[in-house]
Amino acid sequence: MHSLTTKIWTNIRSAISNAAPAFRSALTLAVVSATLLIAARPAQSQTEDVLYSFTGTSDGAQPTSSLTLNPTNGNLYGTTYDGGLGFGTVYQLSPNGTGGWAETTLYSFCQSSGCPDGQNPTYSNVIFDSNGNLYGTAFGGGANGDGVVWELSNSSGVWTETVLHSFTNAPDGANPGTSLVMDTAGNLYGITFAGGSGNGKGCVFELSPSASGWTEQVIYNINSTHAGITLGPTGTIYGSTFTTIFQLTNGASGWTPTTLFTFTTAATQGNEPVGNLALDKAGNIYGATEAGGANNKGVVFKLTAAATTPWTQTLLFSFGGQAVYGPNGATPFSGPVLDASGNIYGTTQAGGIKGAGTVYELAETANGKGPYKEHVVYNFNGTTGAEPKASLILDSSGYLYGTTYLGGANAEGAVFEANAHANITQTTMTASPDPSVVGQLVTFTATVTSAAGPPPNGENVLFDKIGNAPLINGVATFQTKKLPVGNIRTSATYAGDINFTSTSSPKMEMVVKQ
Repeated sequence: MHSLTTKIWTNIRSAISNAAPAFRSALTLAVVSATLLIAARPAQSQTEDVLYSFTGTSDGAQPTSSLTLNPTNGNLYGTTYDGGLGFGTVYQLSPNGTGGWAETTLYSFCQSSGCPDGQNPTYSNVIFDSNGNLYGTAFGGGANGDGVVWELSNSSGVWTETVLHSFTNAPDGANPGTSLVMDTAGNLYGITFAGGSGNGKGCVFELSPSASGWTEQVIYNINSTHAGITLGPTGTIYGSTFTTIFQLTNGASGWTPTTLFTFTTAATQGNEPVGNLALDKAGNIYGATEAGGANNKGVVFKLTAAATTPWTQTLLFSFGGQAVYGPNGATPFSGPVLDASGNIYGTTQAGGIKGAGTVYELAETANGKGPYKEHVVYNFNGTTGAEPKASLILDSSGYLYGTTYLGGANAEGAVFEANAHANITQTTMTASPDPSVVGQLVTFTATVTSAAGPPPNGENVLFDKIGNAPLINGVATFQTKKLPVGNIRTSATYAGDINFTSTSSPKMEMVVKQ
């Protein structure tokens, strides 16, 4: 963005410099006026806020993990794949008290030769135990170069890392590429992308604590897709492979796998499930696939719980409907999350208006019999983030939080907040007097309303081709005597914010007479 602005100004200065002296002053004034109007042009509907843009230095870069919210203090935690010392970080974002967020790097990986502490956490969010310790995985590094499970412990604000397990490829797996889950007994579970005692393409593992340390065992060999696992009722784990959704049940003889569903028809079922699965109160499973569906750009699906297998699959939505990269998003890489009302939320890593991915909401139809209706909550545009790869999280007020792998102010990824239920606004505009005569004072008035009342004071309204003004109690007023003779076609646009959608008034044409 900065380089583009610099290039534009370089061309402008060159044009002004080469202009005839008599024309130079007028050209300079015209350029400045035009530039001010460009700067005032509103951004896309701001139902998304960038909370933090990574710089690629000590704070990290390219986050692929979802976030973890500490409800007691509102802090957000996550990992980055790159940055820090060059091999990823664990970070904390804290509200700074003035509406912004402060970033703290809790740990940078690869602090000594060979990266025995791990390197490049991949799709690995962090989890807390009851004592406030953090747990996660790193894809590489460790004693054998095959990745680690790590713990961070806080003592007086200083976080210390302990490697709980270094993977050895076979038979215990290699390259953990997902997040961990912890059961009520303190056991940790996760998935490796490679290794294991099967075909070498990954496994589900368990780490159990004891007085002498942690013990790892492989409980199921799979063909891993970087998809995570989800804890169900006590002693039950759910997950996915390239072609199946499976259940692991812990009994007297150990863990027993059951294939709940097999994807066989990509067009109607989807293909290549990704991300974590979500469970509703009835035990039904919700998930997403990266491919397949009506447009081969991925789907969101539901598996209905049953006493026998296979479970019944319902295709809830197919992405990429209007084009290869349609406005409704394409190729999700993360699983869905559910709110208390059964609405489904997630991200796509591609598609949308700018092709940089979307945040979406799927809501069931009123009668519960039709397909889910999609609402694109936000279209990423690069500056606000690009290519989200991780699942969203919800806070108690219904706001969504997530990360983007790329984009942000420094193109190194970002942490964002979105609101799927921002207040719908309506903007109207008047001009007085109309018609007017050249040199006469004309007042343009825009009024922005919503069912929740007007947006906050001070937010911008752009009067197209004329100027801009701040809202005061829902009304923005701009006055000018500098309208040219002729017919002026204009409208008023309210830029929007995290709680109020952007909206424009109908176009109007006013007349300025000689």
